[in-house]
Amino acid sequence: MAKVLIIGAGGVGRVVTHKCAQASEVFPEICLASRTIEKCEKIASELDREITTARVDADNVEALVRLIYDFGPDVLINVALPYQDLNIMDACLETGVDYVDTANYEPPDEARFCYAWQWAYDMRFKEKGIMALLGSGFDPGVTNVFCAWALHKHLDTIETIDIIDCNTGDHGHPFATNFNPEINIREVSGRGKYYEAGKWIETDPLSVYDTYDFPEGIGERQIYLMYHEELESLVRHIPGIRRAKFWMTFSDSYLNHLKVLKNVGMTSIDPVLYEGRKIVPLKFLKALLPDPASLGPVTKGKTCIGCLISGKKGGADKTVYIYNTCDHQAAFAEVGAQAVSYTTGVPAMIGAMLMKTGKWHRPGVWNMEQFDPSPFMDALNRYGLPWNEKIL
Repeated sequence: MAKVLIIGAGGVGRVVTHKCAQASEVFPEICLASRTIEKCEKIASELDREITTARVDADNVEALVRLIYDFGPDVLINVALPYQDLNIMDACLETGVDYVDTANYEPPDEARFCYAWQWAYDMRFKEKGIMALLGSGFDPGVTNVFCAWALHKHLDTIETIDIIDCNTGDHGHPFATNFNPEINIREVSGRGKYYEAGKWIETDPLSVYDTYDFPEGIGERQIYLMYHEELESLVRHIPGIRRAKFWMTFSDSYLNHLKVLKNVGMTSIDPVLYEGRKIVPLKFLKALLPDPASLGPVTKGKTCIGCLISGKKGGADKTVYIYNTCDHQAAFAEVGAQAVSYTTGVPAMIGAMLMKTGKWHRPGVWNMEQFDPSPFMDALNRYGLPWNEKIL
C-alpha cells in the first residue's frame, strides 16, 4: 500500500486521480496538487472517497519539497508540464520518493526534447535507493510495453517498429488540441526524425506521409511521420532494431489551421515586443484556444494506437500488430475526460502501481521496455485499456 502524490490537475491529472482512487487497495491515500487548487478541489469532489488537495508551483523545488514532507508520499506521479520534470525529479531526490512521469523533459526556451537530461539522474537515483519510471503514458509508455511484449511473446528479435497513433475524435471546434496546446503544437511543428541502419534521419515537418487501414471500423487514414521520444529509448534498449518510425493522423482542418498559424508567427516560442512588454506568441495562442480539459463532453470518436512490429521467430519472418482502441465518450462517462487524457492517465497509474507492489522496482532511472511486460499488459485489460493483437 502506498501514499501517492499527483502533481498536475489537467485532463490527465483528472484521469490519474480517478484511477488511483479506484485502486484503493494500492493507493489508500491520495494528494492531488496543482498551481490552481480549484482544479484539484473540483476533481476531488467527483470521487467517492476523500483525498487531500494542495496548491504547489512545480517550478519551485523548495515548495515541492515542503509538500512532499508534509504529505509523506511513497510515490509521486508527475503529470505537470514537461518543462517541470527536472524540478520534480530534484524534489524526489531530496526527499527520497519514487518518481513517475508520462513525457520526457524539454526546455521551455527550446523546442527540443530528449531523454539525456533525465537519464543523467540515473546514478543519483541509484545512490538514493529510489526509482524513476520515465514515459508511463500511452505513447510513450504503452507503446514501449507493446514492443517488449512482442519480444517476450512473439519474436526472437525485432527488426522494424512502426508506432501508429490515430485519433478520430471530433470536438466541433475549428481548431483545438487534445492536450496542452503549447506542448502539442511544439511537438507537431518540429522536424520529423526516424531511425534506420544505425543512424537518425531528419525530415521536414509532416513532409513524409502514408496511409494505414485501422481496425475497429476506423478504416483507412493518412498518417504523418513525426519524431517521438519512445523511439530514442527503444533503439537504445532493444538490440537489433534496423528501423523505427512514429506516425500520427491529423485532420485536414487541423493541418490547415496549423499552417496558417505558423505562417503568421503564432507558433513561435521566441518572445516578441508587444505594447512595451515581451510575449511568447505560442503562449498567447494557448490562452486563446479551448482548454483541452473542456473537450471531454463534446468529443466523439475513437483513438487507435498501436505498434506494427516485424522481426524473426525461429529464423522465419514474422509481423505482429498490437493495439488499443479507446472511445472518447466512454472515457468521459467513466472519468470525465476524453480518450487522449484517458489513454495517458491510466498507464501512469499502472506504472506507479507496479512500482509500489514490487513488480517493477529497481533503484535508478528506467524506461518502460526495460521491465517484464506481462503484469503491465494484464493491468491494461483490468483498468480500462484492453489491447488486441494480430499476426500478419
